[in-house]
Amino acid sequence: MSTEPNFTNTIEEWSNFFIPLTGGVQLAARAWLPTNAIEQPVPAILEYIPYRKRDGTAIRDEQMHPYWAAFGYACVRVDMRGCGESDGLLIDEYLQQELEDAVEVIGWLAQQDWCSGKVGMMGKSWGGFNSLQVAALRPTALKAIITVCSTDDRYADDIHYRGGALLTENFSWASTMSCYMAKAPDPLLLPETWREHWLERLQNMPLLAKNWLEHTYKDAYWKHGSINEDYSAIKAAVYCVGGWGDAYSVAIPRMIQGLPGPKKALIGPWAHKYPNFASPKPEVDF
Repeated sequence: MSTEPNFTNTIEEWSNFFIPLTGGVQLAARAWLPTNAIEQPVPAILEYIPYRKRDGTAIRDEQMHPYWAAFGYACVRVDMRGCGESDGLLIDEYLQQELEDAVEVIGWLAQQDWCSGKVGMMGKSWGGFNSLQVAALRPTALKAIITVCSTDDRYADDIHYRGGALLTENFSWASTMSCYMAKAPDPLLLPETWREHWLERLQNMPLLAKNWLEHTYKDAYWKHGSINEDYSAIKAAVYCVGGWGDAYSVAIPRMIQGLPGPKKALIGPWAHKYPNFASPKPEVDF
């Protein structure tokens, strides 16, 4: 990040609130925004991932989102269904339900008194993937995305298959996600219902690797969420960010060539990291 930021706003944090969706589902969120956003509405930036805002990404979020908020944005970090204190279940990666929920969240953000009606979306890895996928659905309020360490082709470039060969990371990543999904919601935030939510997750926890092993070819399962199937679906501006040490770097030139709208790219010497937390260094701002 910039070593001498010229902050233009004082900010406030909302440590936990809930965004209502169709059917009564609520997604847990955390936000940082200028203190005068009600009087002077600002654009919102959504990060929408499964990694638990309360503990999993809490330290990173506290370093990153307030920084942007101080420049005049409402930065909103939302846990997906079945994660953290959000309702529902997480069944697989990038399901249509996940994307439709994001579209609803974007619409909700755009309607808030503190939002100007314009929304951006950003994320790394899972959040970079679903930023692309949600952009392809063209929510009216979504104007731009930053997609970090992601790909346009879920079969060719993700951690499941490479050149048609099964990757062992299928099993390590499935195990990692099982650990995330097995964690209980925070009883301090859901004192009446945390145990009920937790048991529902444990009783319905999927074996993610089973889904991936059942689709050995690039069939409809992998084409879903692969935006290279139709680059023209994306009209929002796209900023593609990656690292030469990251497995997804080869996707960036393809996306820059294929995407029809405003676009730019940044590839640095780091690995699977946001550039402001780059490893190896140097760390850089966006």
